[in-house]
Amino acid sequence: MGQGGQGDRVPVPDQWDELPGTAGHASRKAGPSAPDARRAEDPSPRGTAAHATARPRTVGIIAPFLAGQFWGPVVNGIHESAQRRGYRTLVLRGTPHEVQAPSLAREQVDGWIVIIELHGLEQLARAGVPFITVGTRPAEIDCPAVIPDNRGGIRSAVLHLTGHGHRRIAFIGNFAAYDVRERRDSYIDTLAEAGLPFDPDLVIPCDNNFYSGGRAAVPALLAQRPACTAAVFGTDKNALGAMSALKAAGVRIPEDLAVVGFDDVVEAQSADPPLTTLRQRFEMMGHAACDLITSMIAGEAFPREGVHTANVLIQRSSCGCNVIQSFLDGEDTPAQGDADGLLARQMVELLLLPRSLPPDTPPAAVWPDVTRVIDAYTAVLRGTAPPPAAELERAYRQALDVTPDIGTLMAMVRLLCQSHERRGAPVDAAARRRVDDFLALSCLAVARLRLEAETHHVHQLGALARINHDVSFALLGGTQQESRSLAWLETTPVVWSSLALWDDPETRASLVFAGAYSRDGSPTPPIGGRCPLEAFPPAEMLPPSAADGTFMVLLLPIRSAQRDWGILVLVGPAVVAMTGDEGTVALWGTLLGAALERDALLESLSAQHADLQKAYAIERALSETVRELGCPILPLLPGMLLVPLTGMFDGGRAQQVLEKVAEGVSRYEARCVLIDITGVPFVDAQVAHLLGMTSRAAALLGARVHLVGVRPELAKSLVDVDLGALTTFASLSTALQKLAPAGGRALQARPR
Repeated sequence: MGQGGQGDRVPVPDQWDELPGTAGHASRKAGPSAPDARRAEDPSPRGTAAHATARPRTVGIIAPFLAGQFWGPVVNGIHESAQRRGYRTLVLRGTPHEVQAPSLAREQVDGWIVIIELHGLEQLARAGVPFITVGTRPAEIDCPAVIPDNRGGIRSAVLHLTGHGHRRIAFIGNFAAYDVRERRDSYIDTLAEAGLPFDPDLVIPCDNNFYSGGRAAVPALLAQRPACTAAVFGTDKNALGAMSALKAAGVRIPEDLAVVGFDDVVEAQSADPPLTTLRQRFEMMGHAACDLITSMIAGEAFPREGVHTANVLIQRSSCGCNVIQSFLDGEDTPAQGDADGLLARQMVELLLLPRSLPPDTPPAAVWPDVTRVIDAYTAVLRGTAPPPAAELERAYRQALDVTPDIGTLMAMVRLLCQSHERRGAPVDAAARRRVDDFLALSCLAVARLRLEAETHHVHQLGALARINHDVSFALLGGTQQESRSLAWLETTPVVWSSLALWDDPETRASLVFAGAYSRDGSPTPPIGGRCPLEAFPPAEMLPPSAADGTFMVLLLPIRSAQRDWGILVLVGPAVVAMTGDEGTVALWGTLLGAALERDALLESLSAQHADLQKAYAIERALSETVRELGCPILPLLPGMLLVPLTGMFDGGRAQQVLEKVAEGVSRYEARCVLIDITGVPFVDAQVAHLLGMTSRAAALLGARVHLVGVRPELAKSLVDVDLGALTTFASLSTALQKLAPAGGRALQARPR
């Protein structure tokens, strides 16, 4: 995928303990014993002298992704190598900047491995902690790097295509990636080495390293046809995406255009046609990275420039090669002597490509039953009874554990069945028939085992889909308590987990434990306990399976669209290996962030609802008070009421005045009502009409209404309004002067 490097070639050491299927893993010496380790601050009662044990040495990994055919194997390769050395593995998902390196887990990690993403790497460099990069080399920061041999790989691909007679060869890739740029540069250099002119129009950029990037580059590639007869792609996924679009455009592969990729992803061998590619084993990069960082931690000598991991050109049909014969063409004829031993070594080395088998390592250490397969073949040649088919199938299953590539496995079987010819041994017709039967039986066994592996993979995907469904249902349909309790992890392989939220999202200096889960009964952090960023996660709080390096510890930042919530710690088997291309663990983090955001929103809405209810009650009480104060009835003199009004006046308030006046006249047996509108800024025709209705209603009760405080501008608005018997006065004093001389006697006398 996105890897690269420059300078002198420093090959990754051929270390036996890095090979799969070895029986001697446990015999490897562990890394140097840890010095007095920095203890994490334990905010809980468990932080006593009984728990004050030195933490294990820890390799930290920072990766923006954990899923897919590159990221997962690299991380798992680091973990496997660290486990053999007695180191613990702590994985942080994100970039150095996003995970606040070097602050987060500073007291837990002895050295960092940063995969691909470099944003924030300068912060790590200033911290003085050993660190390396994988898959890229920073331009401004001096640190060792682990990168594939991009230059050597592309050189072999271009020269292979020129060997097929191609002269106009394109290169397509995402040049934003460091390793793809290096592959492009090697392409240009190799053209010059082969005496071919460089045409910049044949260098075609694409937007990413995936299928869509390759598809998008096809129009530019088609524009160079038919002169361009071959293309090298920066990644397999670019190549596979382009192949589908090329075939849709009517281009035959390899007849019209030969195609070569880089990576040898799983889909490469099942593509139509199978994709010729540079095979690299991503777990090799992880092994090499762990070797490099642990040597730095231990103070041992190490190559400053880092290491380059090997790759090898796997010739398949997309370039026009015979997918099986290409393997056999590279095999030398076994020398006389221990022919079976040499054959076993050839067969195992074929399975290990591009890794080599160290000279002092027996083939059976990688493939324990390789000699059983050779003995079965020898028995067939001699006419004696071979082992049962089930026993032979078990032996081939071990080979499948070393490599899943069907072409390699078939080539290995063909190599076995051609060994007598390579030695020049005479074989009669009867023996030839037995060899052919053995070849057919072996190919059938390999095909069945490969189908079994594919079926198992499909079942795993089904289980993964069910897990994701259950997790999604629990997080999106559950309550806040259920989300934070982490009970939704019950359906996953996780054995231990804790959720810690930022104490202060602004400073992010410490975390508060908000949830915990333990499948194996290991103690969990106390809810509400605090831990500083540098000590997180506290080593003494992790389960034994994490402390001894059995399982990696994954720190998953939990974010939503609105905020950064905190960190979810996950411990369990194959937490990364199970993620697949869709990023299952990352999906869990996204769902948990969404659930926390939803819960916070519901809490906010609930609080707002309570506030609204409270405000409504206050408003209602105030409304009643205003209603009372909005139309006060004041007994001014015996038989005379004063109704002072202020503020805006509308139809509703006019109706209130009518009701209050009628009520006051009845209560106080009034003969005269003064409605003072001095404080009313505006009275329209509708309000004036209602005031007229008030006057008529009072008249029916034996009282007369007078309008007081009518300014000239208000008087104009009342000209065309029928006020009935309602009279107006400019001021209250004028009204009293007019009405008071009649004396209280006139007002007191009211007919019954």
